[in-house]
Amino acid sequence: MRGIVVVCPEGEPTLPEIDDVEMVHVPSRPGKADIDPLLGEHDHLVVAGTDADLAAVALRLLRKEQLSGVSLGFVPSSPDSDVARIWSLPTQPLRALSLALRGEVDPVPLIRDDTGGVLVGRGVIGMIRGVAYCDEHTVLRGPARSIEVEPDTSGPGLMVRVTKGTLFKRPSTQYARAFQLGCIPTRPSSDGVAHPRAMSRWTWYRHTEDLRLVRGLD
Repeated sequence: MRGIVVVCPEGEPTLPEIDDVEMVHVPSRPGKADIDPLLGEHDHLVVAGTDADLAAVALRLLRKEQLSGVSLGFVPSSPDSDVARIWSLPTQPLRALSLALRGEVDPVPLIRDDTGGVLVGRGVIGMIRGVAYCDEHTVLRGPARSIEVEPDTSGPGLMVRVTKGTLFKRPSTQYARAFQLGCIPTRPSSDGVAHPRAMSRWTWYRHTEDLRLVRGLD
């Protein structure tokens, strides 16, 4: 087995005990003091927790310029994890931990925003009025019930779903390297965490370097 398991509070109750696996316990959405000391010692980290916990660790790799040198495995704390759904990861704890420790690394898009954050699963903006672009294409001019952004599994980087009108209106889906929005102030949500303040402009875009995520078995 390789690497170290970073155990966040929501991941702890579901995590199986394995004798020869090193584990370190950290707070929810761990920060610089929790993650940076591990980066000089390990080239593979396994995050047990929420999508937001994984995003927090990915952000530290980005800030420390370690995306190319450190890979990440993921043990989701919930079967509803968007990261697990998008990248076809197991959600049963023992299977997820086995894959995260032994599996093959597959680079996947890392999404950034223009306030310094990252998105690894799903971003949501609800009930807005504004103008939005996917790259140079206008995808919204006026009101929308919701906008959802996820990493794209096989295209330029982002998958963007815009839902206008009534509950039964089908969303339109676009693929792009960047999504930009100007709107009446609203609070975007990234990986289940709402931004601390309302924003009148927001951007999600693909970072130039991918996240090295464990997805496949040897």
